[in-house]
Amino acid sequence: MRTITYSKNVFLPLTNVCANACGYCSFKAQVADGCVMDKSEVEFTLKRGADFSCTEALFTFGERPEKERGFSHYINEAGYNTILDYAEDMSRYALSLGLLPHTNAGILEFDELERLRKVNASMGLMLETTAELKAHEHSPGKNPAVRIEMMENTGKLKIPFTTGLLLGIGENRNDRIESLEVIRDLHKRYGHIQEVIIQNFCPKDGTEMADFPGADTETIKDTLSLAKEILPNDISVQIPPNLANASELLSFGVTDLGGVSPVTIDYINPEHPWPALDSLKEIAGGYDVCERLCIYPKYCNSGWVDEGVLPLVEKLAKRVYGK
Repeated sequence: MRTITYSKNVFLPLTNVCANACGYCSFKAQVADGCVMDKSEVEFTLKRGADFSCTEALFTFGERPEKERGFSHYINEAGYNTILDYAEDMSRYALSLGLLPHTNAGILEFDELERLRKVNASMGLMLETTAELKAHEHSPGKNPAVRIEMMENTGKLKIPFTTGLLLGIGENRNDRIESLEVIRDLHKRYGHIQEVIIQNFCPKDGTEMADFPGADTETIKDTLSLAKEILPNDISVQIPPNLANASELLSFGVTDLGGVSPVTIDYINPEHPWPALDSLKEIAGGYDVCERLCIYPKYCNSGWVDEGVLPLVEKLAKRVYGK
């Protein structure tokens, strides 16, 4: 019987200031007092996560917030020169509590990835699509070539990596096929793609695309079938259970339900609460449900994990994976 996995995490949006302005996004905010998550709140949330036996600290923030006028003042007030300094420090704190950091920071340069690898078990960046769309016309970081280059760099650095597609933002079926083929080819070259998220866009009030229909269930099912056909078998396929009816989709090749938190909300999609952990078995129907780490079993070794993170990875892998 196929096993459906999930990660028990805490979600920490260090800032929602972003240099991109995607037509569908409600996460981005203007620079203002409070635009940087207070360090005491981050530390308190991480401690709560540890108390609830979470294993993943998901750090996310807007891309290149320093490019937004006035942001540097607030990150300096928080005691850091850049948002990456903050993420690095909080990653170390998470490790000290027994939580594995997983950072989604948007586009990063090679040396920045190299730096965060020393304090992260894994990292992520949604490819979203290889198509150039109106939804991204004010978002330089959503240039497909730029995102593919970063994904390739994470492969060169041997960073266990999560990526995915965002469905229903203006792309077509051929675009989805091309996007999956790009991910496949990167994985064949570097072997670092551990999971691919098939995520449906959810329209949000107050955004340019509030009236955009998004992806219907048939489109999601079709894309999952394409993913099963195109992606290598060692890449896990994920559906966010708070954004789609996962129980309808599992038979199309889904193997993972992503990060689910008993402590924090989904700050990207706050209107869609995560299911309770004890309801995952019900969502999974007749499939077995097992917890996983933010780093998959085959990557839990010195070839893929920095020596400073490896001891905790090995400790948690023994507990969760039995190895």
